[in-house]
Order: sequence, then structure tokens, then C-alpha cells
Amino acid sequence: MLNIRAFVFNAYGENCYVLTLEGSSQAVIVDPGCGPGAEQEHFLRWLGDQGLRPAAVLLTHAHPDHIGGVKALQDRYGLPVYMGEEEKTVFKLDFATTPVEDGQILELAGLRVEVITTPGHTPGGVCYLLREDKAMFTGDTLFRGTIGRTDLPGGDYDKLIVSVMEKLMGLDADIEIYPGHGPSSSISDERTNNPFLQPFNEPWEGIDSID
Repeated sequence: MLNIRAFVFNAYGENCYVLTLEGSSQAVIVDPGCGPGAEQEHFLRWLGDQGLRPAAVLLTHAHPDHIGGVKALQDRYGLPVYMGEEEKTVFKLDFATTPVEDGQILELAGLRVEVITTPGHTPGGVCYLLREDKAMFTGDTLFRGTIGRTDLPGGDYDKLIVSVMEKLMGLDADIEIYPGHGPSSSISDERTNNPFLQPFNEPWEGIDSID
């Protein structure tokens, strides 16, 4: 069974997730945004106290509020850091990364993670789907009731909308969404309630009305 532990880091309220399988000491960390100082020390100490050994870091994108703890984790554990290669066209990083591609399957710490490229918020943004566990980590691509901003360097609103509509909204309705900020949601809730995705709320003209 998948266990998800969420941490909220830095002044931007960034969500970091620690993924483990029941009974396993290996962990996968999504977007460790804890920068140097007390937050980072607390997080590293928590990992040790829990007897967890991180096996990999998954980055949804490379904005500073999502990557603050990456170098410390990589220096301590020597782990791979997966990220969309296009992020390097905008962001300068002080840690090594392993590029991911759309549709790629990562086998990490007993987890099967599917990569979905979702450019728009940033050029190389990705989401990570654990299809069997009905969980997806969307970073700043999709939130509860909204989508990511596109006014920062490398942002593109048209690409973001295409990413969300074509790559995410067709997934199973009961997939839980774990975003980079704010509360979790689901595919079904975003289809119905997200004002940026209103086409999903429009009736299909091909269905005959019932008298």
C-alpha cells in the first residue's frame, strides 16, 4: 500500500511529498522545497528518525521553491534526481539531474511511476502518475480549482491549457491529485469545478434529450 507524507515548506507554502510502500525503508521524494536552515535540518532528521533512505527525487519543475533541499539530499544519499530536460533552458542548477521523457516508466523503491510531460508553467514541467495507486503529483501544473501561473520566465498559457486538457483530464476520474501548493483534489472534481476547465462542464450535443 502506498503511504504519502506531505510537508509544507518555505514562505510559498510548497508541498513536498514523501512516498513509501508499507513496510519499506526506501522512499521517493517529490519536490523537496526545504532550503538551508531549520526546515532542511528538520526534514533530514525526520527521514533518519523514520529509518527511511531516499532512493530518488522527482522534480515536477525547477522553480526555487520546489528544489531547495535537492542538493543536500543528493550530497547525503547520492540519489538520482529526475526532471524534465527543458528546465535547464531557463534554470541554472547546482545539482545533477537525470532527464525524463513523456510516457517513461520509472521503477523506484518498489513504485511504478509514469512520467507525463506538461509544459506551460515552465518549459519542462512534468507530472508523475502512480496509476495503480490512483495518485498523481502535479506540481504547479494543476491545483484544486485553478491552474499554474504562466507569467514567469518560460511560462506559456496556451501550452499549459493543452497540457491539462489533453494529458490530464482524460485520466481516470478517481485519481487523486497532489499539487505543489494547497489542498489535494481529484480528476473528477477538477473536471466539474475548475473554472479554467469549463469545456468539461458543457453538455455533449450528441446526446439526445430525454422527453
